[in-house]
Amino acid sequence: MPFSPEKPNPVPPLKKTQTPSSWSDLWLNNKKSLNNVVFAMKLHSLSKPKPQPDKTLFFDRSMLLSDPISLLSDQLLLQILSKLPQSQTKSNFLVSKRWFNLQGRLVRSLKLLDWNFLVSGRLFLRFPNLIHVDLVHGCVVSPENSGILLTRNLVSLHIDSNVSPNGFVPENYMLSIDEVDSGLKSLAGGYPNLRKLMVINASEIGLLSVAEECPTLQELELHRCNDQVLHGIAAFQNLQILKLIGFVDGFYGSLVSDIGLTILAQGCKRLVKLELSGCEGSYDGIKAIGQCCQMLEELTLTNHRMDGGWLSALSYCENLKTLKFQSCKRIDCSPGLDEHLGSCRTLEHLHLEKCQLRDKQSVRALFLICGAVKEIVFQNCWGLDNDVFSIACICRRVKFLSLEGCAMLTTQGLESVILSWKEFQRLRVVSCNNVKDSEVTPALSTLFSVLKELKWGPDTKSLLLSSLAGTGMGKKGGKFFKKK
Repeated sequence: MPFSPEKPNPVPPLKKTQTPSSWSDLWLNNKKSLNNVVFAMKLHSLSKPKPQPDKTLFFDRSMLLSDPISLLSDQLLLQILSKLPQSQTKSNFLVSKRWFNLQGRLVRSLKLLDWNFLVSGRLFLRFPNLIHVDLVHGCVVSPENSGILLTRNLVSLHIDSNVSPNGFVPENYMLSIDEVDSGLKSLAGGYPNLRKLMVINASEIGLLSVAEECPTLQELELHRCNDQVLHGIAAFQNLQILKLIGFVDGFYGSLVSDIGLTILAQGCKRLVKLELSGCEGSYDGIKAIGQCCQMLEELTLTNHRMDGGWLSALSYCENLKTLKFQSCKRIDCSPGLDEHLGSCRTLEHLHLEKCQLRDKQSVRALFLICGAVKEIVFQNCWGLDNDVFSIACICRRVKFLSLEGCAMLTTQGLESVILSWKEFQRLRVVSCNNVKDSEVTPALSTLFSVLKELKWGPDTKSLLLSSLAGTGMGKKGGKFFKKK
């Protein structure tokens, strides 16, 4: 082919037997083949699952530096928060919105102060796992900006100068029965696992709604309770602890009589602890409780209004172990003859706090019934002088005695009783100003030396503790000597 300087000569085609200069030239010259290979590689990469990085080994370093807690799951963080002390609960709420919500799931007990928080449903969203709920303060509507605070042992609220003619808190200071019952129905629907409930001014209808929805309820406290309300108690099949507040001087007056106590006895046969505060009744009501509630182990009477002769019915409580009297103006105004009193053979603990003990006949009847008791506690009781305390000699199995705030009792009266107890082991004397160090006799000192436990602080001027130091008194049996 002749050469032309104006027009370049074309490149002659390759022969079949001629090999290409390189594979790259072949790929570049054959674009269709290249596209097919690239498409096949893409399909292979899409069909093959991508390896996931190990989350335990790989993490975002910036996230770790800014908020390492955010890497924890809710379940793990809940376990950590549940181990923290109760004192840090309030501060945990303030860390973040996430902690705020998680901490609400850990709350199990709540005292409601705003009734609207319940009826609006916000209570269930904020605290979904409650098992103990106190509605008493939420049911009380106190006047705003009131500077008068009325306080009684069980109730405290702000009031204005308007007081009802009967001397009690006006009705408009409390939610109506219908409002309380409606709130109880909502509460029962939101917390089917409720274990403890405290409420005021409820009716038997409201209690029945709780009993139907909360089969695991074990503890119930009813304020402003009456006989009619107790009809709803029978539906609580697993109730073990019950506290009834009928009459509270200066606040409200409601009647719990033998009728209510009999209804209670027949409906709550699995009761273990019972407290009757401001309740009326007589021998028949207490007898019904003793006969029906055979599992009852602890009975507390606060400011009771029982008729004379009720004390002898305690002998029907065959498994009673603890008997408490609190703020009682009298024990029994007419206990009857000694041979009719009976006894509580299983009783171990007798506690009297802020009680009037001037009536020797009722105190004697009490000690006769409690003859098998092993522990006796007197705390701030009026009228407990040497003569009244000497009746305690009837209880011959006492091992522990606690005296606090008994100003009329002297060292001689104390000695005459505790020396008669052959099984006596532990003594606690606090704030009894007429018990003097200087009046401690050798016989009483000898008794101190063999006691397993001795706490001696009758007054602020007592020097007996320092004089006993190093003598070994109060340490027999490998126990300890307590100092005030």
